[in-house]
Amino acid sequence: MRTIDRRAALTGLLSGVAASALPVRATFAQTNEEAAPLGREWASMKWRRGIEGQRMADLGNGTFLNPIMSGDHPDPSILKDGDDYYMTFSSFESVPGIHIWHSRDLVNWQPVIAALTTNIGSVWAPELIKHEGKFYCYIPARFPEYRSNYVIWADRIEGPWSEPVDLQIPANIDPGHIVGEDGNRYLFLNGGDRVKLTDDGLATDGPVQRGVYKAWRYPEDWIVEGFAQEGPKLLRRGDYFYMITAIGGTAGPPTGHMVIAARSKSINGPWEDCPHNPIVRTASGAEKWWSRGHATLVEGPTDGDWWMVYHGYENAYWSLGRQTLLDPIEWTDDGWFRAKGGDLSQPIAKPQGGEAVPHGMALSDDFSTDKFGIQWSFYDPQPNEKDRLRRENGVLHMKAKGKAPVDCSPLTFVQGEQAYQIECEVEIDPGAVAGLILFYDRALYAGLGFDATRYVTHQYGIERGRPANPHGRRMFIRLTNAYQNVYFDTSGDGVTWQRFDRGMEVSGYNQNVRGGFMMLRPGLYAAGEGEARFKNFTFKAL
Repeated sequence: MRTIDRRAALTGLLSGVAASALPVRATFAQTNEEAAPLGREWASMKWRRGIEGQRMADLGNGTFLNPIMSGDHPDPSILKDGDDYYMTFSSFESVPGIHIWHSRDLVNWQPVIAALTTNIGSVWAPELIKHEGKFYCYIPARFPEYRSNYVIWADRIEGPWSEPVDLQIPANIDPGHIVGEDGNRYLFLNGGDRVKLTDDGLATDGPVQRGVYKAWRYPEDWIVEGFAQEGPKLLRRGDYFYMITAIGGTAGPPTGHMVIAARSKSINGPWEDCPHNPIVRTASGAEKWWSRGHATLVEGPTDGDWWMVYHGYENAYWSLGRQTLLDPIEWTDDGWFRAKGGDLSQPIAKPQGGEAVPHGMALSDDFSTDKFGIQWSFYDPQPNEKDRLRRENGVLHMKAKGKAPVDCSPLTFVQGEQAYQIECEVEIDPGAVAGLILFYDRALYAGLGFDATRYVTHQYGIERGRPANPHGRRMFIRLTNAYQNVYFDTSGDGVTWQRFDRGMEVSGYNQNVRGGFMMLRPGLYAAGEGEARFKNFTFKAL
């Protein structure tokens, strides 16, 4: 039988403790990619990189990889005007909104203007059209206490755009414009409803007609969010009017949202359902793109080359909102059409013809020029909100408002990267608090700010801590969103940085948790009293 010497055993135990106390090389995952909470199965997908490393759909070899518009660009409405394409999207509570983008090849896009500068409420699913030489945008919008549909118009796409005209349609959303065989203008609406417009398109001509089109119904055992007959988009081709509709619910289960079609030889019906319905649907949550739907058909730069634009959520990245996707279609001998792009996870041949415009825009801002409206927007602003801003000598001055991001109308922007970093020099007046924010809405945001003596940590839309601030009323702040892990660094001189001792994971900051259909937008905020000054704002994709 083996005996153990107590002194030897104690010596061995103590030496083990001493050894464990020695510094050791960490073996846990530390790279941004390894620490990503979700979506690693799609990490092999590689996009071409453009301005500031932002991803581009155009791969430069005659193919493209979706999305064509990354980040929150939902409910796309697209217009072909000669050799030019224009597209706009839902802008929700952000004002200026109805951002119009321009392309000549359907893949590369440049910003043109924010056509809506008046806050008419949360903007959903607009319709951009051209009729008899004028441009129109039909816009459903809602305040908690008032809902309606509006129209704005312009002689030139670059503007100026008119103030919103209230069409007094309170019970419907998702207008889709079409001229009937009778020469009259109509808006088709959600739920299969329709209303006739006056010849100038600036008023309704009669009441809303209910249930003029009853959409195709999917099998009862499909896993969806709800029936939700929405987003009617119409075109006339040959002998038929085609109606493309979204059903199945916009978010919720990844397999819910879908594209269906119907056709009729008259704007008054009867409507024949496409035998190939659904035209597009996410079949599995393992796919790259979820909740694909809300489609519009558009002819490519070359005659006979047709495409669909619609939106979808990126697998594991609900927080980026719904992104714009481009899918090739073919017209079949029976007069219907089919999607050819599969699950859109692989490169696709670019549309034939056309020419590429420089894609995207820089999101860094030295505040020497005015990017308000094109990049920056306020969240749910008051009529005089822009008066809070002043640019002078490369510095953005922002008057403080409210007590926190919840009520200060942060200044935010849309970005489309899975991983990125923003950085800014921030200086505050006594009594002010300011910083960098990731903002979904008033009840859900994350970020880091500071006052003269303490940091302010924001998480889940609440304050999570106020540790001492060693930098006083001026500091540099860096916010890194690395595949939905968020961390901060601060500096007093912009050279020597220190990691802030609170990180967070934000994949749950999305529609399925909070509602609202928005994205987690980066931005700036200033609350309290006096003003905050922002200098040398930089953005880069990681």
